[in-house]
Amino acid sequence: MSPRAKTALEPAKTNPELIRNFCIIAHIDHGKSTLADRMLQLTGVVDDRSMRAQYLDRMDIERERGITIKSQAVRMPWELDGQTYALNMIDTPGHVDFTYEVSRSLAACEGAVLLVDAAQGIEAQTLANLYLALENDLTIIPVLNKIDLPAAQPEKYAEELAELIGGKPEDCLKVSGKTGVGVDQLLDVIIRTVPNPVGDPNAPARAMIFDSVYDTYRGVVTYVRMVDGSLSAREKITMLSTKAVHELLEIGVSSPEPEPTKGLGVGEVGYLITGVKDVRQSKVGDTVTTSLKPATTALKGYSEPKPMVFSGIYPIDGSDYPNLREALDKLKLSDASLVYEPETSVALGFGFRCGFLGLLHLEIITERLEREFGLDLIATAPSVVYEVTLDDKKEVTVTNPSEYPVGKISKVLEPIVRATILSPKDYVGTIMELCQSRRGNMLDMQYFGTDRVQLRYDMPLAEIVFDFFDNLKSRTQGYASLDYEENGLSEGDLVKVDILLQGEQVDAFSAIVHREKAYAYGVMMTSKLRELIPRQQFEVPIQAAVGARIIARETIRAMRKDVLAKCYGGDISRKRKLLEKQKEGKKRMKMVGRVEVPQEAFIAALSSDTEKKGEKKGK
Repeated sequence: MSPRAKTALEPAKTNPELIRNFCIIAHIDHGKSTLADRMLQLTGVVDDRSMRAQYLDRMDIERERGITIKSQAVRMPWELDGQTYALNMIDTPGHVDFTYEVSRSLAACEGAVLLVDAAQGIEAQTLANLYLALENDLTIIPVLNKIDLPAAQPEKYAEELAELIGGKPEDCLKVSGKTGVGVDQLLDVIIRTVPNPVGDPNAPARAMIFDSVYDTYRGVVTYVRMVDGSLSAREKITMLSTKAVHELLEIGVSSPEPEPTKGLGVGEVGYLITGVKDVRQSKVGDTVTTSLKPATTALKGYSEPKPMVFSGIYPIDGSDYPNLREALDKLKLSDASLVYEPETSVALGFGFRCGFLGLLHLEIITERLEREFGLDLIATAPSVVYEVTLDDKKEVTVTNPSEYPVGKISKVLEPIVRATILSPKDYVGTIMELCQSRRGNMLDMQYFGTDRVQLRYDMPLAEIVFDFFDNLKSRTQGYASLDYEENGLSEGDLVKVDILLQGEQVDAFSAIVHREKAYAYGVMMTSKLRELIPRQQFEVPIQAAVGARIIARETIRAMRKDVLAKCYGGDISRKRKLLEKQKEGKKRMKMVGRVEVPQEAFIAALSSDTEKKGEKKGK
């Protein structure tokens, strides 16, 4: 703890000029959470005995994987020139799938610490988060972290960073989140350069909800940033979008544990507890005001997140369906980018069609549902949204292959993303080869310094969501980084591949793929199912079809009883007669028999391709 760490200022009495709201943004694994740890220790809000690595990462899954999934806000006191300031810091995730968390955090701040690893330099997500911060008109503080590493090249990367944001290399602060070197100077620079929040203390209260979580005992805990006016405990508050009225049972700040206070004033970041258990009444982006003197105009909320990847989530036990609905409602509170709606499948029963921002997001949500709510789930193969136009000009939006229309199709539009890849220049050839094999269209190539290159491609989202990132990492020995953003729709030569079991279509295994890759998908799926589905009393054909045309076939051989066991010697016609009789019986059995696909086969066939992909992505 530094001697300049002071007791926190009492909220609601804090002069807005003494408040600084800032967040830390960076690429994955550039040391955001470690730097936040040192700030917590230096300012004295967490003592050495309570301290643990990645203190603000509260979920087990975050600590196990070493990635930040949720933004966390914390209030810290710091003295400069004899004056104590209140610093509200938000630690943000670095992975592309959690960009929506970052964008909401930026809207609650006036400044951003742009962190770059002094051993790795600028990466794709560094650029993406920087552009987000600039869009929000935030003051950018460039910082080089991990200067204690033997491989660190702070001078080289300071020049790169200065060139990127338009400053001087000497303006880039050099710190070490691990050892704490330079962190106190960084806190001083934040106070001097980040502007204080501006608002009208006498206007009707307006607070923006930027996050919320569900507490089993206390109900919904809402995190807000005060813009105008003030809120006090025991006041009646109104949510402007739902018009719901609640009483404030508790109001306070996170420092970093919840600390109740008398109220919150202009520029403060804190939490509200109303005891409400209905999770739909606390919407992220909503405006909170007082019931006695309500504000008339709501604050500009956040743009709604657009799901990039869709997957069906079904309970393995059908009776868990109501529990899954409740679990998704509660999870939606802490992850506003989750989108879901009910759907049914012939093979899997009742479930939900969920929209995610990427493959890691899908994996994290599924794991949280299983861990936090004790559910056994199966997730279908991820797919993207297609816009299909029929010959009669009717348009259909397809989020699930089973919705793909039957009949003459005039065109299919698929989502395109603009991918930014940063890599050492030695790997340019292998990256271009990979992108071209995924139907990529190169836009430009730009060099950063002497040895790093940025490639930009327009690519179909469907080609990225499965194993593109894994292939990119393996081809570049782990050095390349990827970021992507939406870039509209484009016409593609796409077909639906159906999997037929004994002539019956199994909707869970259908997929929409590019015509050139239809055969490969059909062969892969039929051969996989042949190994997974147990043998029946009769022969079962597994076919992959595009429309009415069969493109691949495998056969599960029938279990056979040896009817010739009792025939030793004797005439051949007797043996033939017994075999013909058995053949007739098999034919009859095939007409009345149904192929039972065990649940394990569904799980194995649908999960094995996507399993562990996102985990590698997050590292």
